[in-house]
Amino acid sequence: MSDTSWLSEFPAMERADLRAIRKTLDGAYRDFSREYGDLIESIFDPLLSFLVWFEKLLLSAPWFLVLAGCCALVYAASRSWKLVVGCAASLMLIGYFGMWDDTMRTLSIITVCTMLAIVLGIPIGIAMARSNRVQSIVTPMLDVMQTMPAFVYLIPVVMLLGIGKIPGLIAVVIYAIPPVIRLTNLGIRLVDKEVLEAATAFGASSKQRLLGVQLPLAMPTIMAGINQTIMMALSMVVIASMIGVKGLGQPVLKSITNQYFTLGLLNGFAIVALAILFDRASQAYAKRTQAHLGDLKHD
Repeated sequence: MSDTSWLSEFPAMERADLRAIRKTLDGAYRDFSREYGDLIESIFDPLLSFLVWFEKLLLSAPWFLVLAGCCALVYAASRSWKLVVGCAASLMLIGYFGMWDDTMRTLSIITVCTMLAIVLGIPIGIAMARSNRVQSIVTPMLDVMQTMPAFVYLIPVVMLLGIGKIPGLIAVVIYAIPPVIRLTNLGIRLVDKEVLEAATAFGASSKQRLLGVQLPLAMPTIMAGINQTIMMALSMVVIASMIGVKGLGQPVLKSITNQYFTLGLLNGFAIVALAILFDRASQAYAKRTQAHLGDLKHD
């Protein structure tokens, strides 16, 4: 008996009903996208304008100013001159091999995606930490978002909004946001209960406990979530290039379709360099935050 013989046990009428249900759902989504696609797209116009402005800013600014700004941000986060030298060397090599513009485009969309993930993810994580009911609702959604193949995100987004920056940004945020939500929830829940009781005893309100005690103590864990969000956003660069997001992903995609080994290798190394810089800087900042909190506890 073949592996698919059990299919014959379903009556033809039931299989026809399943096909009808699928056609109905597909048609309903197409009608929804035709009816409300323009409205939904207009909601994202301010975000698109900001993304385009930020990308043009990075592309039009003199390279040495962008280089200096990136090095300053890396030093502010890490306080490490070695990492600053590595940042400067990596960006100069990227420019030398002619990948500066694509790197700036990738840097702009990753920055905007990370900011959006933080703005959306941290409040959701706080809500999960403060309510078990919210956690029970959001956790299955996060499980689906983390296990669903990345290509699947592109189907409804492209059907609804077409090809362009905003569909790519939405797909990247959906793929990258779960870690910051999960680790914000975890970090707040791991705050020592005795510390919260002491804050309550001193008359702190719920808002004061959150902003003055829980978030600062949970910051190293939250930073670990932000770090993972950045890494996952960078991993979506190549996939997002399939729906028109310009950057380092498009040369990689071109090298795959045309077997340009060197082109793909160089742009792949540029993505790796950005990932390492983001990873080391955010980890160093998390360690400094944790050390600062340790000093405060000892005091």
